[in-house]
Amino acid sequence: MRVKDIMTPRVISLTENATLWQALETLTTNRVSALVIVDAAGAPVGVLSEGDLLRRAELGTAKRRPGWLEFLVGGGKAALDYRLSHGRHVGEIMTRGALSISEDASVSEAVDAMLGHRIKRLVVVRGGKAIGVCSRSDLIKALMAAMPKPEAPCSDKVIAAAIGAEFDREPWAPRGSVRAKVIDGAVTLEGAIADERLRGALRVLVENVPGVKSVRDRMAWVEPHSGFLVPSPDDGKD
Repeated sequence: MRVKDIMTPRVISLTENATLWQALETLTTNRVSALVIVDAAGAPVGVLSEGDLLRRAELGTAKRRPGWLEFLVGGGKAALDYRLSHGRHVGEIMTRGALSISEDASVSEAVDAMLGHRIKRLVVVRGGKAIGVCSRSDLIKALMAAMPKPEAPCSDKVIAAAIGAEFDREPWAPRGSVRAKVIDGAVTLEGAIADERLRGALRVLVENVPGVKSVRDRMAWVEPHSGFLVPSPDDGKD
């Protein structure tokens, strides 16, 4: 899957010379959380997001430090904070250096960039110009589209075969010590596991099999030091 397949092909942009009022009006009118800031040629030079507008003198949220701390951080930092909280033009308050990505980049590359730089969106470019935005919300929409849709009920035999195939596919799955019983789409996992971390993973594996309505855990854990079987937390529950 490529970035162009999931991006929002719409760029709400302003130039650095735009006023703060114009930026606020554009954000609220278009119901977006960030604007792409471009130069005269349309190339992205930064982003103005809601996060850039939280520390404002008008809201009484500008940073305030004790005098002794101001002395320690120096006048330069205080001056920067003042510019950000009192600036009246986009170029004075925006976050410079918008991270961009090609429309042909993979979605995996986009995710790596967002997580690596701890950002919520990337500007999608073509020929140096902004053509869209790829945000976390776009990734969530793509995830929803990729999820399997609810399907018609499957027979217990089909479900059991599918679970067996998933067990065979995953090298960590303990096929020899765990078995799945299926009755009317309800799956009960029985047997023993040597690692407690397998319990949650096996439940997820079974839940992803089409037709499964519920999963019951009856797997015992083999205590590594004594070899005793510790019953499943579900044992004894109706």
